[in-house]
Amino acid sequence: MSERTPFYRMHNGAKATLPFPELEYETRLRGLRRIMDEKGLGAAVLTSMHNIAYYSGFLYCAFGRPYALVVTPDSSVTISAGIDAGQPWRRSHGDSLTYSDWARDNFERAVAHVAGEGQVVGYEADHLTLATRDRLEDALRPLVMVDIAPDTMRQRMRKSPAELALIREGARIADIGGAAIREAIREGVREIDIAMAGRDAMELAIAEAFPEAEYRDTWVWFQSGPNTDGAHNPVTSRRLAHGDILSLNTFPMISGYYTALERTLFLGEVDAASLEIWEANVAAHELGISLLQPGTSCAQVTAGINDFLADRDLLQYRSFGYGHSFGVLSHYYGREAGLELREDIDTVLEPGMVISMEPMLTIPEGTPGAGGYREHDILIIGEDGPENITGFPYGPAHNVVA
Repeated sequence: MSERTPFYRMHNGAKATLPFPELEYETRLRGLRRIMDEKGLGAAVLTSMHNIAYYSGFLYCAFGRPYALVVTPDSSVTISAGIDAGQPWRRSHGDSLTYSDWARDNFERAVAHVAGEGQVVGYEADHLTLATRDRLEDALRPLVMVDIAPDTMRQRMRKSPAELALIREGARIADIGGAAIREAIREGVREIDIAMAGRDAMELAIAEAFPEAEYRDTWVWFQSGPNTDGAHNPVTSRRLAHGDILSLNTFPMISGYYTALERTLFLGEVDAASLEIWEANVAAHELGISLLQPGTSCAQVTAGINDFLADRDLLQYRSFGYGHSFGVLSHYYGREAGLELREDIDTVLEPGMVISMEPMLTIPEGTPGAGGYREHDILIIGEDGPENITGFPYGPAHNVVA
């Protein structure tokens, strides 16, 4: 390429098979365009990994560079960096435009080329940095910029049949990882070695079930002893000892869609104080599942579990909300915060929503039963109640590993 153009089309190779059929993406874009019509938008400039993947199928790798999906009434175009060559085009529903790094602000020039100037522009206020927003305003010269992040989040919270099918597969593969982890648990083995066994089993299962997908981001957190006190504590090289409390956490990622399995286990034996806490948390877990009924709000479910734990003088050991939505999300992108089981969330559960039930109690060191206790299942809300798509067993009867 002899001319140093600010942006260009890098249509290299044929379109790949995306996670969903074209009709699925067109349906999602119609939903977005309804949002645009309601708000009088001439263009929507989406910059988050989750929204770009949701509406186009393309899951970018930022590495410090900006990306976008620009949607107008008659087009949808991903804006990607030149370092990715033709991969964004192959993995995008719709068109793709590549910006060069030969001059500053070429990303903004590419966005403006598609969105046009002087429009009412929708954007994601919870994702754009102030600096990037300023640069986009300079390039787009919008009449006004309107935050549409809450609207896109609400659209993503209601899953299509195709999404539910993928999420079911994710839950099945999470169980495969859990089984591999349980098989690897032994005294003297390091957390990292056990975690790798679960991750490898899931990667192989994903490749078998989704031979045309991209593979990335599947991971395991396997924690032991004091390291179980936080739900997101990284893996260490700590070696397992007899009587340890253990926390199994598998996270298969399939085309940007995250699922999870989390279980409490003990190695060799469980003492009486720990058993009492564990059984109480299992009972809270089962109660929570029974409360996930269509027409019930997230706050009501939370209140029911709070009352249960308060009656047993355990509520002070709860460390976070009792569950969250599933879909296009990960540990470093995406979050449907409007569908979380917390006191301040009034969203009413509807058929087609997917949510976890994952109560956790953290008992501090020096207290009988010390450690973190957590069970995690994935539920699809149906017309008649929740459907549990997690199959791995939980509780003392199954997860004291000899």
